[in-house]
Amino acid sequence: MGHRNNVTEFVLLGLTQDPSAQTALFVMFLLIYIVTMLGNLLTMVTVLASPSLGSPMYFFLANLSLLDALYSTVFSPKLLKDLLSDRKTISFSACMGQIFTEHLFAGVEVFLLVAMAYDHYVAICKPLRYLTIMNRRVCILFLVVSWTGGFSHSVTQLAFAYSLSFCGPNIIDHFLCDMYPLLELACTDTYLIGLTVVASSGANCMVIFILLLISYGIILNSFKTHSQKGRCKALSTCSSHITVVVLFFVPCIFMYVRPVFTFPFDKFIAIFIHWLLLC
Repeated sequence: MGHRNNVTEFVLLGLTQDPSAQTALFVMFLLIYIVTMLGNLLTMVTVLASPSLGSPMYFFLANLSLLDALYSTVFSPKLLKDLLSDRKTISFSACMGQIFTEHLFAGVEVFLLVAMAYDHYVAICKPLRYLTIMNRRVCILFLVVSWTGGFSHSVTQLAFAYSLSFCGPNIIDHFLCDMYPLLELACTDTYLIGLTVVASSGANCMVIFILLLISYGIILNSFKTHSQKGRCKALSTCSSHITVVVLFFVPCIFMYVRPVFTFPFDKFIAIFIHWLLLC
């Protein structure tokens, strides 16, 4: 009894059932999507067209902008369409596609944040050797490792999802497909798969978050040797990145470092993570 023979589509309950709230959310997310695409496109064009912006920091920033543009194009059109639809459905194959792309782009983002943290460390702690250490070859290597790591993680999640059997309910109380809601719908024992999902997603988030906090602790500690002006400049460079790291990882850890249960507010935490990736 294969899952593809029993469930061909899932019904998404979305963010809310209130028509007026759906209309308001449609307008808000449409504006966010348009601003996101224009902002990311402008960032990429500016970095590519300006020789003065050829430093590693801008190289990673341009790649993050490309990643955000791809991510928003994968999720936003479907979300916008569903906000105007009475019945929100997604085919089994499209659901698998969402799981793959969600974990791919989020995984690449995690590794790029690590690369950017290392870039900040070298720029602040080893400024005289910065261009030697962070040369073009190293930057491309970081990028290849980021996409390889994200791809490996997403393939693992997709393999878990495909191993599930669905033979009963097909209603997901969410606006997208994700592993925890699918595990609750599966009609086979999901205990071991659930533990593996927690280990692969939750443990990765926790370990990388701790490593990033340690790295920024080292950077902040090095400020003692800087002048007042240098300290302010270095702090302004790091503060926005530290904020993004905390806002990204804390919800991720809450979502995945726990037993496999879904809560009503999970989808609002998910929309916050997606909004953060878009902005």
